[in-house]
Amino acid sequence: MAKALIGYMHSDPRTPARLATENARLRARVSELEALTLRLAQENDALAAGAADQVLTVENDLQPA
Repeated sequence: MAKALIGYMHSDPRTPARLATENARLRARVSELEALTLRLAQENDALAAGAADQVLTVENDLQPA
């Protein structure tokens, strides 16, 4: 009985097309998330560099003359 049910479930002709569509959608989403990750990493690097510059400026201003 179980073999009959499994065979029935895998014999649906729409399954490969549905899986291919879902796979394409997921690949596109992964690409979007990778691009977002790259953009956020670049923004983070820029903010970290700006914060480091501010720290250096404050340290230079605090040194005795």
